[in-house]
Amino acid sequence: MHVLGHLTVEEFLRDYWQKKPVLIRQAIPGFEPLLAADELAGLSLEDDIESRLIIEEGKTGAWEVKKGPFTESDYRALPENKWTLLVQAVDQWVPEAAELLEHFRFIPSWRIDDLMISYATDGGSVGPHWDQYDVFLLQAEGQREWRVGQMCSEKSSILEGPSVKILADFTENERWVLEPGDMLYLPPGLSHWGISQGECMTYSIGFRAPSTAELLERAIDTALPTLTEDNRYSDASLSLQHSPGEITDDAAARLKSLLVDALSDPALLQATLGQLMTEAKYEEQAPTFDTSEQGWAETVSALQEAEQWTRHPQARFAYSINDTGAAFYCQGEIVNLPASAGKSLEVLCDEASYDSQSLIEAFDDSHLKTLLTSLVFCDLIVPV
Repeated sequence: MHVLGHLTVEEFLRDYWQKKPVLIRQAIPGFEPLLAADELAGLSLEDDIESRLIIEEGKTGAWEVKKGPFTESDYRALPENKWTLLVQAVDQWVPEAAELLEHFRFIPSWRIDDLMISYATDGGSVGPHWDQYDVFLLQAEGQREWRVGQMCSEKSSILEGPSVKILADFTENERWVLEPGDMLYLPPGLSHWGISQGECMTYSIGFRAPSTAELLERAIDTALPTLTEDNRYSDASLSLQHSPGEITDDAAARLKSLLVDALSDPALLQATLGQLMTEAKYEEQAPTFDTSEQGWAETVSALQEAEQWTRHPQARFAYSINDTGAAFYCQGEIVNLPASAGKSLEVLCDEASYDSQSLIEAFDDSHLKTLLTSLVFCDLIVPV
């Protein structure tokens, strides 16, 4: 299903992605909510599901935030209007929500984070704010007015008091009212303010955007085991300095060159992204990847118990291919494989479901057999 309306994927990526907002009327014509409001509230009662309530005029002050799990009495105590329920990662609990995310794979799947669903009463809002990641806002039910403002950063002023980041100054530039099936794309840093007109539900498709600090820390962790005592600061081009105590620009340039060389290997950088971006959103709940001791015969027997298989809802897969071979990333782990594994890894990472017999045939290689066995017996792929 194409969800970009009149825009082609190429046009969207060229003109809008990470650049400017775009409203797509009837991105999904006739869209029906995947959950009723009471079903969404039911999810928020569960211990394992992340949820929040934001009450604009709360008992403790403006923009009061409460974290789930909630109880039915919590809902009975809410005011009649101006509150919002937010439930994270609904795709991990509702198969139809995971299927919806498949339509956004024109962005690399390892960039997709989750599907959050918000329900709001009349006037409900989370206030003017900005996100540090891209987001698609799909209107599922009712109407929501969206106001879009200025670009923001960590230097932007926020209100003191609320535990959510509410902009102290919001300058409106555009305003739209979204109907069911309409979708608004917002790039990172763009301030926005959604206000419910009557009861409504909005689906937020969010993306992972690790900070430079996170990426650098992970890249260094990945690079350190590859370095030896022979990798040292050197200055064979040293010339006489006026002041022996000065650390010169030339010295800084030598250090820069040393660090760039240490982090320049494409395989290392791919591994940095692969391991970081496939970490489970909720590690304490998700299955973990480990090498299984089961044999290939047991794997084939297990696979033949069902015709169709799919990724576990909390499993994250990615792969890379370079001059040194291929690599598979899962739950923050890496499995190095020969380059010939590329086609099999592409199927594993790109397909939403797998035919069991096709898997058995595609992974009929000693390295791949071990990988598939681990995925089956670690419950990272499961029967449909």
